[in-house]
Amino acid sequence: MDEKFLYHLWKFKLFNTLNLKTTSGESIEILKPGNLQFDSGPDFFNAQIKINETLWAGNVEIDMYASDWVKHKHHKDTAYNKIILHVVYEVDKPISHNIPILEIKNYIHSSVLKNYQDLTNELVSFPCHNEIAKVDTIVIDSWLERILTERLEKKTSEINIALQLNKNNWEETFYHFMAKNFGFKTNALPFELLAKSIPLSVLAKHKNNLQQIEAILFGMAGMLDSDCTDDYFLSLKKEYHFLKSKFSLTSIDKSIWKFLRLRPANFPTIRISQFATLIHNSTHLFSRILEIKKPDELHDMLNVSASAYWNNHYTFGKTSGTSTKDLGSNAINLIVINTIVPFLFLYGKTHSKMLYINRAFNFLENIAAEKNYITKKYFAAGLHINTAWQSQAVIELYNNYCGYKKCLDCAVGLKILNKN
Repeated sequence: MDEKFLYHLWKFKLFNTLNLKTTSGESIEILKPGNLQFDSGPDFFNAQIKINETLWAGNVEIDMYASDWVKHKHHKDTAYNKIILHVVYEVDKPISHNIPILEIKNYIHSSVLKNYQDLTNELVSFPCHNEIAKVDTIVIDSWLERILTERLEKKTSEINIALQLNKNNWEETFYHFMAKNFGFKTNALPFELLAKSIPLSVLAKHKNNLQQIEAILFGMAGMLDSDCTDDYFLSLKKEYHFLKSKFSLTSIDKSIWKFLRLRPANFPTIRISQFATLIHNSTHLFSRILEIKKPDELHDMLNVSASAYWNNHYTFGKTSGTSTKDLGSNAINLIVINTIVPFLFLYGKTHSKMLYINRAFNFLENIAAEKNYITKKYFAAGLHINTAWQSQAVIELYNNYCGYKKCLDCAVGLKILNKN
């Protein structure tokens, strides 16, 4: 039980409003509960309450206990001079502020209290675990759509900052974020630093030569600073030294790259080569993204492979079994979810073009749902999660609502709480 729950009860009159009495025995009729406000001062403004035969208009303060009036120092705050009713869950001690008091605990419907207790049950994986599958799908879908929009808004805030730093250059900014997401979680920062150390214009001048692009990327990654005698390694090293001098480049520290506990197919060497292929295919990546309308076309564009050398290598100088090092569907899906969709969403908002916003949602609807510990919780509760549209929404739902038990801020939680 907390004050936020009491606000909810008062706002929607989820208690027995018949025969209400103040602690001194006066009858109460709630004509208007007032408007909930979240700034300092009384909790509800512009309420209308009839006490006995007198109509009062003013503010209502809600506290867990009567003693909170003094504890919260309301008696010293002139903002509370127009309080017409003090609503408390329990009068724990006598209070002498000469304001009518309504002790609400004995008027609360038992069903509402049980629903609230069920939602705050500590033994389930998230508050409405046992009830969410019973909620109308229209309520769930409309709420998830709003939550998904919230998630995209948060993701695009970082892009907006980067755009400002890059003087509103969408191509350069997209290149930075695409590189970051090629590193996925483990090597996201090294990849981001790598991209920021090489202007896209430098790579564009060599887009027709994959080996030169690899030379720049591997050289700038600090991965050509060794005594390896491999022929391909030596050719890249020679090319890089020429290009390094030509463009006055300075490599990043090799030590920041992480190989430990990664599957060989996810080694940064493989990802860098795949990224080089993507640049080789088109340096105007964002312009191409804006032209793509179908999810299959997007997948085809991102379905890149490392160069031929890596067919039997995972690191320089050490041969391995032969296999083509494709980016893979799961990796492509993550790049679409974490980079392409947020950029399309922001571009559509910035240029007032719903076409791109709708396309961003459409791409998510055509990608399989992510499988992680969060989505598994909701699947186990009976929620159907088939697409990335749904999985991204429930990830946001858990991280910012369920995980903090913010049921009173959630449409699903309110629906469960208000049921009979």
